[in-house]
Amino acid sequence: MREKELMTQQTGKKSTIPYRVAYQDTDAGGVVYYANYLAFMERGRNEYLREMGRSIGQYQEAGIFFIVVEAHLKYKAPAVLDDMLVIETVIAEGKRSSAVFVQKILRESDGKLLVEGEIKIACINERLRPTRLPEELLPGRGDTETR
Repeated sequence: MREKELMTQQTGKKSTIPYRVAYQDTDAGGVVYYANYLAFMERGRNEYLREMGRSIGQYQEAGIFFIVVEAHLKYKAPAVLDDMLVIETVIAEGKRSSAVFVQKILRESDGKLLVEGEIKIACINERLRPTRLPEELLPGRGDTETR
């Protein structure tokens, strides 16, 4: 994972959202099932887009769709039922038709880093062909304040 390198490159907006772990998120051992962290990160990216001015639905209405083409996660510590999580999202790298989101999931009570990841998305049109990444999603276009 190039996360340290990408984190130093990012200069754009950071989005931070809360999420409380629900029973449905956990496995038989009472910890969050590993694949659910991808869904948590999806929530973070959706909110990031909304904070940048358009919802996923508005991008779709404009003929712009985002697909995940790579996902790299590092699991550091488990979350359990009722933990309040903080999902941090930034765009660290933007190219013609793709972007890399760097995301972290922390436990709110102690600030412990639970999962970190890089998610690469591609931007496509209705015909499933690559299309230009919207200008507002290029790193450095957003403000640097956390919500």
